[in-house]
Amino acid sequence: MSKYSFSGHESFQCKSLWLKKGYDYLLADNHFTDIDAVAKLGVGKNMVSAIRFWLRAFGLIEADELQPVATFIFDSDNGRDPFAEDLNTLWLLHFLLVSSEVASIYNLLFVEYKREKKEFSKQELLSFIKRKCAVPEQKNVFNENTVRKDIGVLLKNYVAPKDLKAIEDFSSLLIALGLIVDTGKQSTNKESIFTFKTNDSSEVASEIILFALIRMKGTDHTVSFDVLQQLSLIFGLPMVSLIDVIQSLEITFPKTLVFTDNSGIKNVHFLREIDENEALNHYYDKL
Repeated sequence: MSKYSFSGHESFQCKSLWLKKGYDYLLADNHFTDIDAVAKLGVGKNMVSAIRFWLRAFGLIEADELQPVATFIFDSDNGRDPFAEDLNTLWLLHFLLVSSEVASIYNLLFVEYKREKKEFSKQELLSFIKRKCAVPEQKNVFNENTVRKDIGVLLKNYVAPKDLKAIEDFSSLLIALGLIVDTGKQSTNKESIFTFKTNDSSEVASEIILFALIRMKGTDHTVSFDVLQQLSLIFGLPMVSLIDVIQSLEITFPKTLVFTDNSGIKNVHFLREIDENEALNHYYDKL
């Protein structure tokens, strides 16, 4: 079990143009540690650190080296959606954020917590994370103030602000997904209660699901039922809807993958190697 991490964003949620800005900056052979990084990026010192953090959290860089998926999306000349204007690009980025586990809270919420409950308050999520950290492998990881701030940033990333004057908060990258909704109810300690949105199979492009399946398949080219459950939780799709999508992929990508249900054991098996870009291009070529 790797150590959880709940800091690095400098209390800034990911703004809609930050990933593109960070991509262009690194592509121009700059480094976030350069003394003129503030001037070149046109943001404050703490925001420079935040942009770097979010590029890592979304799996777009490793050790400050751009990853192929970053080029696929954000390249100005050949990128398929450089300004992340398409909703399915946001679904792709959401999956990358949760599955990379660099920012631990996203996998903890959308997979681990969501397995147990469909609603939460800030305090309930805090208590859950504290419990997850109460194991020897996570010794000295939990700091209440740090985790509280991380929860606040997560909510700004996904929940549309109620105050129409909070223009800056409307620039958060992922709020258009509507994955977390303020129920309007309050907990016993007067905190807002949030719930997870449930989607149907038409709301997420099947090719984005295929990308996720490719990313999460094992060395035996099989996606286990446990992993399918994780994808169901990440995309907010009931399992029956996820299976519907997978079965549609069997038709769209013949002789590529097959869904099997043998004596109640459900999994997906890949029949051939398929590149992530092949899956994504099939979607973006239709736009």
